[in-house]
Amino acid sequence: MLVGLNTTWVLLGALALEGVAGYPVILWRSIGHPVSWIGWYLNLGEARLNSHGRHPMRDLMSGMAWLALGLISLGGFMWFLSVALSQLAFGWLLELLIIATLVASRSLYTHVREVYAALSQANIDDARQKVSLIVGRNTDTLEEHAIARAAVESLAENASDGVIAPLFWGLVAGLPGIAIYKLVNTADSMWGHRNGQYEWFGKTAARLDDFLNLVPARLTGLLFCLSAVPKRRGANAFRVMRRDASTHLSPNAGWPEAAMAGALDRRLGGPRQYQGQITDGVWLGDGSEDLDANDLRESLHLYLVMLGFVVVMVAIIGLLGGQGL
Repeated sequence: MLVGLNTTWVLLGALALEGVAGYPVILWRSIGHPVSWIGWYLNLGEARLNSHGRHPMRDLMSGMAWLALGLISLGGFMWFLSVALSQLAFGWLLELLIIATLVASRSLYTHVREVYAALSQANIDDARQKVSLIVGRNTDTLEEHAIARAAVESLAENASDGVIAPLFWGLVAGLPGIAIYKLVNTADSMWGHRNGQYEWFGKTAARLDDFLNLVPARLTGLLFCLSAVPKRRGANAFRVMRRDASTHLSPNAGWPEAAMAGALDRRLGGPRQYQGQITDGVWLGDGSEDLDANDLRESLHLYLVMLGFVVVMVAIIGLLGGQGL
């Protein structure tokens, strides 16, 4: 147990700190970011062990082993660090600072806000460049409605991956839980592609990421539904989420995206281009698929309202004396 503060209040403090200050640029330039350190580890294993599909079963076992090594090492270190910090009078403060680097509420808002700013000024080239930083699809030929749709989808999905899921696993397992989640989620982002290079090597990471996001993704969808209530679209968001979420190619991404589609009364999803290939994609929602800067602005408002509900929920858990789930 933390001295003076329980885990729930440390999580709330970390969320507040990250929301206000983000990750300092000076730290990024000097030592990088914890996720970039995880990425270095994953790149090292992939470069040495992945045969790019020439030996499928070996790739499967190699990817599983390298991921397991990372999970055991990182999880064990974070457990040891958390226990050590709990013995110090102000150890909770250092733990708070570490957790704040693993939550991305401000950076997500900032990236999407920059896309909105470019679209609102009709600067399509700048908007394409900004949205390319937060989506994996090809953006070189996207027009206004497709840029706005891509940014809204990224906001909805990453609200789960970057905010709700780390907080959820922090409530479940403290600092080790957050660190393990970030490793798996980063591995899925880097390796979880259905192509010849990563199909087998990244399969374990993709399946484990699906499992770890089962609850957070659905919780995020419900929070977006709740956030749409002041706009009198909460019922529509819930209806669309129940109807369309399971039709998404991802077992999890469809929940926040479908809820967002219903909250905006727009259509999200549909076909998109990855690595030069057009991929099929279901449509989520009933409204127009031609989103614009106004829809992007409204999605940002919904996101901020959702964060407000998150703060209230975590505070209630803290007031009830929760040490974690």
